[in-house]
Amino acid sequence: MSLKLAVFDVDGTLVDSRRTIHEAAVHAALALGLPEPQYEAVRQIVGLTLHEALRQLAPEITDAELAEFVAGFQGWFQARHADPGFVEPLYDGAPELLTRLKRDGWLIAMATGNSRRGVNRLLASHGWADLFDTTHCADDGPGKPHPAMLQGAMRAVGAPPERTVMIGDTGWDIRMALAADVRAQGVAWGFHTAEEIAAAGAHHVANDFAELDEQLDSFAASL
Repeated sequence: MSLKLAVFDVDGTLVDSRRTIHEAAVHAALALGLPEPQYEAVRQIVGLTLHEALRQLAPEITDAELAEFVAGFQGWFQARHADPGFVEPLYDGAPELLTRLKRDGWLIAMATGNSRRGVNRLLASHGWADLFDTTHCADDGPGKPHPAMLQGAMRAVGAPPERTVMIGDTGWDIRMALAADVRAQGVAWGFHTAEEIAAAGAHHVANDFAELDEQLDSFAASL
């Protein structure tokens, strides 16, 4: 069997959405009369489903207020992305790595806490429609660190756990990978620190895309 599957998180792994996500949380919180959330707090909850993330950010609010918080976040985020010409930047090296993996016969999947609407927007804005073999998101079932998204990706392309690697920038990605019994490859340039990702149990944490490229090659060679 030559099949090999790379499953990518998006925010903080491929797309540098740190500023946009923080701004969305700030605008939504202030509109609700909540204290302005600091980036340090916001970065910790990225990767979870939006309801769970904002609940952790403001555990004292009611369910009705949480619904307003979520709607405010989504509304600001969607409006920002609707601005003409706005495209969140990819990390340097991300397009080249994805293209190289595709060329070398890898299957490529997405596992993200984004909504399906957000996934479709990402695929369109970055020209990824033909690049990803399958995409899985918060609308499909339980969010990270539950392994459902990752298991769904493997099931969709027929990849077994031992031939699958999950690449992500948060402890949530790593815990999902371990729960699905796949290789947990961390990256150090996103929302969680290298130390936090290692503490979650990552098999390796790459410091840049060149190192990630080497790790994926090494994984492929081991199969």
